[in-house]
Amino acid sequence: MTTHAVQFLRPAPIPAKSPLWSVAEVEALFRLPFADLLYRAQQVHRQHFDANAIQLSTLLSIKTGGCSEDCGYCPQAARYDTGVENQALLELDEVLEAARAAKAAGASRFCMGAAWRGPKQRDLEPVLDMVRAVKALGLEACATLGMLKEGQAEQLKEAGLDYYNHNLDTAPEFYGDIITTRAYQDRLDTLDRVRSADLHVCSGGIVGMGESLTQRAGLITQLANLDPYPESVPINLLVQVEGTPLANTEALDPLDFVRTIAVARITMPQARVRLSAGRQQMSDAVQALCFLAGANSLFYGEQLLTTGNPEVERDRALLDKLGMYPLA
Repeated sequence: MTTHAVQFLRPAPIPAKSPLWSVAEVEALFRLPFADLLYRAQQVHRQHFDANAIQLSTLLSIKTGGCSEDCGYCPQAARYDTGVENQALLELDEVLEAARAAKAAGASRFCMGAAWRGPKQRDLEPVLDMVRAVKALGLEACATLGMLKEGQAEQLKEAGLDYYNHNLDTAPEFYGDIITTRAYQDRLDTLDRVRSADLHVCSGGIVGMGESLTQRAGLITQLANLDPYPESVPINLLVQVEGTPLANTEALDPLDFVRTIAVARITMPQARVRLSAGRQQMSDAVQALCFLAGANSLFYGEQLLTTGNPEVERDRALLDKLGMYPLA
């Protein structure tokens, strides 16, 4: 991959109390002519970022399977027969080996995910050691461990964690069709704890779960109206896994996914909008349109938790074709 000596200045901190968006306003963005929507998104993107730079993250499942939740999309839920086995927490050496490999492949952020409803204190202790070790390698550290209790976000911050991921998944009015084992407010409460601990927020959602356009707009509205909105916004395309309730959901039109990226960019102009799950089924052309629409981060590596991801070499080839380059 071509290297670039010029480093684009980091954007200013995301302002609190940004103007609130209504669902109707966000839905109107989705309904713009495609070229007009991408033109507007690209203008916003270039006001805040180097349009050719991409932030690369690698995600490692440090605790796979056996989750007690009933998220309809998730192969790690214990109640679904998906072939994913309940595994113990990885050892520190295994995590460090993966982090070193991620850094060598060009990733600047290393994310650790655990299939828990929320960590018990005995679970959190070894994760704190992992965070410290990842930070010692010079990587940004991110974790997604489920719902956090009082004081846990502060412990993660003290260990050096940079980002905590906790997705809203979908709009409030569609949420009950996807998950019944935790409430929408539970997710918002965890995000409040993360903010209170002065951690960066990584929060997004999943599209293509059978939601309506209005509900897709409702997800983006919820994210954009967080105060402040997340620094990192992963937009996932549903990966249909046999054995989960959403396995046979009608596939989302790729251009509707691109529209979601563009609307996220316009409503959250200084966030890193990340291409996450679902890239394996996207063509290079669709991914290129996503970058044009304002995506400037992606998960990089061969696997996301338990589902596939484009191989590193394919990603490098695509970025080279587009004249894009990773942030240092």
